[in-house]
Amino acid sequence: MARMEASREDGIDLVAIVTPNHTHHAIAKAFLESGIAVLCEKPMVASLEEAQDLAALVAQRSLPFCTAYTYTGYQMVRQARAMVAAGELGEIRSVHVEYAQDWLARPVEHEGNAQAAWRTDPVRSGGAGALGDIGTHAFNLAEYVSGLRCERLAASLASMVPGRLVDDDAEVLLRFTGGARGMLWASQIATGHGNALRLRVIGSKAALDWAQENPEQLRFTPLGEASRLMVRAGPGTAPHHGGRTPAGHPEGYLEAFAQLYRDMAEWLDTGSRPHNLTGIKAGLRGMAFIDAALRSSRAGSEWVEPR
Repeated sequence: MARMEASREDGIDLVAIVTPNHTHHAIAKAFLESGIAVLCEKPMVASLEEAQDLAALVAQRSLPFCTAYTYTGYQMVRQARAMVAAGELGEIRSVHVEYAQDWLARPVEHEGNAQAAWRTDPVRSGGAGALGDIGTHAFNLAEYVSGLRCERLAASLASMVPGRLVDDDAEVLLRFTGGARGMLWASQIATGHGNALRLRVIGSKAALDWAQENPEQLRFTPLGEASRLMVRAGPGTAPHHGGRTPAGHPEGYLEAFAQLYRDMAEWLDTGSRPHNLTGIKAGLRGMAFIDAALRSSRAGSEWVEPR
């Protein structure tokens, strides 16, 4: 397909890769080598070495590459990122992120659930379970909004369902540039939780709190003052975060995907990457996080640096 599309006058501009993790590298490499831009699901590939290989190829070919971290498409996530960058929170002291689901609380991979089957197979998942599937989302959100880079981490991973071959619960301590501390919890055996992604960023002047299951709202609390509930497209929000739906019409998960695709189309059209769009470096950071967390957990939760 890559060769045939590259040879056509009306060939495609972009390929979207939404297959299981272990196939991402070969597919992305084939299209990049054919001069076609890529939008790839996360985690970007199955190993850090594969991620580094793709990053080198993207740099060599100067092609657009987006790692599809869905939640960066939400407008209030982008609002939070802009507020942190503008200094409204002061010095960032703490970043807490959690992503809790319960769909793997039973061994559904043995009950005909195809999605669970490949996600819990270390060959197809890349060796990480909840850590790679949802932990990378949480890690990306922490760095994306805070603007900080995780320098060290200590991870404890567990397979709570008997016989499961990959982690289904992950607890990670994070240390960021500038001295900020953080915690990350990613679990797919958290009974009573659907898609509970939540981020708290705490600074010396104010704090922010955002939850994916209520994505239209962002709680902003200046130190010593009452909390303010900011609503998408409402007073106090910036108009330049690319929102596609009018105020009062709820934004949702699929809309966040649509925003990423529109951002990617803008990149292809203008040749300039929209500043809110996560590129190859974000995908590489996600794989460095998985690699470091696996190494840390195997070493008894020792502190390690992402490579």
